[in-house]
Amino acid sequence: MKITVFGATGGTGLEVVRQAAAAGHDVTAVVRDPARLAPVPGVAVVRADVMDPASIAPALTGARAVVSALGNREIRRPSTVCSAGVASIVAAMKAAGVRRLAVVSASGMVTDDADDLLTRYVAKPILQRILAYNFADLKRMEEIVQASGLDWTIVRPSRLLDGPRGEYRVQIGANLPRGYSTRRSDLADYILTSLGDGAAVREAVSVAK
Repeated sequence: MKITVFGATGGTGLEVVRQAAAAGHDVTAVVRDPARLAPVPGVAVVRADVMDPASIAPALTGARAVVSALGNREIRRPSTVCSAGVASIVAAMKAAGVRRLAVVSASGMVTDDADDLLTRYVAKPILQRILAYNFADLKRMEEIVQASGLDWTIVRPSRLLDGPRGEYRVQIGANLPRGYSTRRSDLADYILTSLGDGAAVREAVSVAK
């Protein structure tokens, strides 16, 4: 499969790029600064501004799927990195005729019956206040994706950790009980798996250890 990855210099994006290349996929990594991306054998690196659909259009030529692992490192001020970036990606995908899209969001901004009492009434309310700007951006991003008409999957990890791949759980359409953390390696594995999984199309999926 030919896969185009945005946010490839971040922890999750780089893991997606590495695993996709190792699995034999044809990978294009779109970055603003190629110097920030450690070389990955067999991966084509395209320098482009994700906020400009015309700039990223060449990176989508022939792609079967797109992964957005865009993230915002600034938590103290409003941001539109994820929402504006995905809006640009969606526009470019439509122009290129590419339909499959997976985006990384966060389970922390969603509260449901799967959460235990401590998580629902203490941990997540605190987290949602601390990350209010980030979560507002992610919420808007999800709205854009859901209204896109594309074959999308929204992937919602918990607190991200480094570490080798292991066993992990997924839940379509709901949070995971005791889903307190997610290894980036597991998240990347699921993202790539989801691209070929019809059950994940137009669904939000939680991923956690």
